[in-house]
Amino acid sequence: MVERRRFPRHRVFKGATIAFDHSAGISCTVRNWSEGGACLDVECPIGIPSEFVLVIDADRSVKHSRIIWKSAHRLGVAFH
Repeated sequence: MVERRRFPRHRVFKGATIAFDHSAGISCTVRNWSEGGACLDVECPIGIPSEFVLVIDADRSVKHSRIIWKSAHRLGVAFH
C-alpha cells in the first residue's frame, strides 16, 4: 500500500474533546497524530460539525480541525 500522507503519523492514545458552538463538547480519543492531522475514535460521529476545535486533555493544546473522512466510530481530521 502506498502512503499518501504528507506528514508521518505517530501512534498515540490521548483523551481529547471536540469543541464547537462555544459550549458543546464531545469526548474522543486521539489514535494517531501528525503535524497535519489526526485520527480520532468517537462514540458516534452524528452531530459533529465538519469543522471544530480539538482540545487535547493532557496539555490543553488546541487544533482547529476539519473532517476529511469518517466511519462508524472514527474521524480523520486535517489541521488548519
